[in-house]
Amino acid sequence: MENSAVAADLVDFLNASPTAFHAVDEAKKRLKSAGYVQIFEREDWDLKAGNKYFFTRNYSTIVAFAIGKKYVAGNGFHIVGAHTDSPCLKLKPVSKVTKCGFLEVGVQTYGGGLWHTWFDRDLTVAGRMIIRKKKDGSESYLHKLVRIEEPIMRIPTLAIHLDRDVKDGFKVNTQNHLLPVLATSIKAELNKPASIDNSIGNGAPNDGSMSSKRVNPGGEQHHSLLLQLLAAQAGCEPGDICDFELQACDTQPSIIAGAMKEFVFSGRLDNLCMSFCSLKALIDATSAEKILEDEVGVRMVALFDHEEVGSESAQGAGSPVMFDALSRITNTFSPDSKLIQKAIQRSFLVSADMAHALHPNYSDKHEENHQPKFHGGLVIKHNANQRYATNAVTSFVFREIAAKHNIPIQDFVVRNDMPCGSTIGPILASGVGIRTVDVGAPQWSMHSIREMCAVDDVKHSYEHFKAFFQEFSQLDGKIAVDI
Repeated sequence: MENSAVAADLVDFLNASPTAFHAVDEAKKRLKSAGYVQIFEREDWDLKAGNKYFFTRNYSTIVAFAIGKKYVAGNGFHIVGAHTDSPCLKLKPVSKVTKCGFLEVGVQTYGGGLWHTWFDRDLTVAGRMIIRKKKDGSESYLHKLVRIEEPIMRIPTLAIHLDRDVKDGFKVNTQNHLLPVLATSIKAELNKPASIDNSIGNGAPNDGSMSSKRVNPGGEQHHSLLLQLLAAQAGCEPGDICDFELQACDTQPSIIAGAMKEFVFSGRLDNLCMSFCSLKALIDATSAEKILEDEVGVRMVALFDHEEVGSESAQGAGSPVMFDALSRITNTFSPDSKLIQKAIQRSFLVSADMAHALHPNYSDKHEENHQPKFHGGLVIKHNANQRYATNAVTSFVFREIAAKHNIPIQDFVVRNDMPCGSTIGPILASGVGIRTVDVGAPQWSMHSIREMCAVDDVKHSYEHFKAFFQEFSQLDGKIAVDI
């Protein structure tokens, strides 16, 4: 497959995934098209060797797996893990802000974003809503994804004439300055439908039962204009919106760019690039007829939410979701509860999260002998203090697979005088007890609203993950450590 073809598919994935919810929805569509069957955590699992399955949790985490035809309980799992979330601005529970004749949207910062990059961008909102449905006198509640395509908000910078100190550095007060402007008050008021005008406080008696069913009781929580736009997009009435989780999103689409068309310009490359590459690798490593005939293990991809804020949630890597999946699969094939410990020791996790490429304008920020470059393939991340979970055994496995398939590979160690970031790798390695290697494709502008990586590295990542799924079972049988 041509490098540009894989990258073009990545761009399609990115443009369909403005939020973690949309990324899971897009992954779900692709898995179903590839013959994966959806199962549900609330139900019993009836799994069969040679078949392919997936489940979601909170619709922001997704786990997909293909069971080898020769799998028996106690055999290992070959996993690539990544995350679906990225730093962003999330709407507050009460987002209605009015200042100086302008309607603004209250947001809270999510993760460690480069917040200055959010200024002067054409923004919209996307996420999920809980919508009330009435039918035959009864009510039900629908979970629905929503995305307003056109730009509806902007965070304008202050003119340099009014802030001469900006030449010494653009300093953002995230409480006071990071408020998207939605509209002017007068235009919003002139264009407000009469039915929107405080439908609860229209003179009719209210015993409180109505307000508990509305996201905007009395028009106090969110601007009616925003709710009108969301309702129109969702095909419902504003009063039927019970609650939502929304975030501000850049409307500029992801593209393949550069004078030589060698780069991907996009938001959310950290970490949807790795999510996409691992998902595509799993699908392509399990799609051909009889491809699982000789597989003794389970090939799996796990894409978690909330990595950017520490993974400590019901759907984060710090939750039991990974162990739950491994246990339930193992127990489906045998009632012996002791087999899960054996399975974990036979398993291997590739923790895939984007890496820092050498920046030509800030080359001093990289350690002299560890300078990952664009077009150089996946980066194996090392840290003696266990900020990454890589060790000699796990790095060897990943490097050996690369060598066999002539795929380039690089190494990264942070400078001793700089702090080191982390990933889901140490969380899962310590929480589950699974052998882990931390890797990622090199990129620039990490946590900016607009990031970039190399087209070649998208292809290298996909090929490396695919080779891992195909090769690990045989390679692992040749490695002896705890003997």
